[in-house]
Parts: sequence; C-alpha cells; structure tokens
Amino acid sequence: MTMHEQESVHDAVGAYVLGILDERDASAFEAHLAGCDVCAAHLEEFSGMEPMLAMLAEAPAPVQQPNVVNLPGMRYSDFPPPRPVPVVPTAPSPQLLGGLLDEVAAKRAAKRRRGMYLVAAAAALIIGGPAVAVVVTADDTGNNQALTEPHPTSPAEDAFFNHMDEKVRATDATTKVSATVGLEEKGWGTHTVLELKNVKGPLKCNLIAVSKSGEEEVVTSWAVPKWGYGIVDGPTQASKNPLYVHGGAAMDRNDIDHFEVRTFDGKRLVEVEA
Repeated sequence: MTMHEQESVHDAVGAYVLGILDERDASAFEAHLAGCDVCAAHLEEFSGMEPMLAMLAEAPAPVQQPNVVNLPGMRYSDFPPPRPVPVVPTAPSPQLLGGLLDEVAAKRAAKRRRGMYLVAAAAALIIGGPAVAVVVTADDTGNNQALTEPHPTSPAEDAFFNHMDEKVRATDATTKVSATVGLEEKGWGTHTVLELKNVKGPLKCNLIAVSKSGEEEVVTSWAVPKWGYGIVDGPTQASKNPLYVHGGAAMDRNDIDHFEVRTFDGKRLVEVEA
C-alpha cells in the first residue's frame, strides 16, 4: 500500500507493523517515528499483533461463481462444474488497521487501569487497617529484634474500655499474674475481653470459661513473647503494655462460674471469679 498525503501519518503504524509499506514510505514513517511519542507508543503496543494482523491481511475472499446463461433445451448439468475464480487478497486499509489498533489499545488501557485500582485498593487497606508500631531493640545477646506493639485503639482494647460495663479481676498470689475480664451479654452467648498483666514468656495460653456445672470452654488463645506483657520494669514499651485480647463463649453469662488463664501444658496462671 502507499501513504496518501491527505491521511494522517499516524495511520501508518499498522501498515508498518505488517511490513507492507514500500521502501520510501517505510523510510518516511521511520523518520516520523523518531520524533513522535504517539506512534512510538502504538508501535510498542501492537508489535506483538503482527501474526494476527498478517492473517487478517492474507485471509482469502469468498469464492466468486461465474454467471450461467440458461439456453433452450440445455440443462444446468450439461455444463462443466464452475471453477473457482481466484481472488487476490488485498491488505486491509489503514482505517481498518487503525480501528483494530485503537480497539486493542483501549482494552489494554482498561486492564492497566484495573491493575492500578487494585494496587490503590490494597494501599488503602494497608493504610486504613489496624496500625502497629514496630520498635527495634536489643536482646540479652545484643542482637536487634523487632517488637510489635499493639495499637492503643485496637478493637480489643477499645471494647475493653468503651463497651464492657461489667469487669471482674484477680491476681494470683503465686504467679503474680493479674487478669481483668470484661463481660458483655450477647444473644449467642458472652463476649469477653481479657486484660493480662505481669506475665512473661515465651508461653502459649488459653482463656477458659468454666460453667457452674463444671463444663469448660476455650474462649480465646494467644502467645506471650519472651519479653512478656504488663511488666512494670520491662525493657521496652511493648513489654510494659498489658495484653488485650477478646473472644466469645457460647455459655450464657449467668451460667459462667469463673475464668482461668492456663498455659497450653495445663498450668493455671490466674483464676478470675465471674
């Protein structure tokens, strides 16, 4: 095909990708390409479409049947079968190529926008989610380690101070571990929030609700790092802060006799009467 002066030089991108410009027009387009960001972007977008466009350019046209003249006394079967008339395929026009390129460009741009929306949504979740502060300190061996401090307005802490009208507390005389359990009646049972102090780790613990009939139910579980929680003279702010963790029991509030904080190996750290 040849380039027409009245057509925009941008329309030649598709023809250039297919390699169907003559030498003069190809050279002219390459000279234009050196200073045209639009054509450069289109060329990069659609250089991978060459096989598809080439098939479109080489697709054969429908076979044309010759006209048959009906003569008196002759039947159609008396004529030899018509031979297909070869049709030389023609390359698609620049307008058709440009339309195809524009359509694919729009679809690819939409995919990029969707990807950007997903990234933005993920960033919003990260920024808007529960925040934690990471403090780097040194352990007894001098190695730095990251300590994660709970946000002062974490859901459990917020519920403990703002939504629990009833609280029961106790301190074990032997372990010196202190526990305060906030209680809130629900239709499904009892919502609880535990405030735990003066406990050192590493430990894995359960809060267990014990009914008046002796039935036991694990309300929630957690791990205590070696620096502990609620340690008055702790080495970091994270170790000085109490632990706040919430959970739920299927028991009715009036059926609960007491709560126990136990380690996974069965050691009782503190018992709180309900």
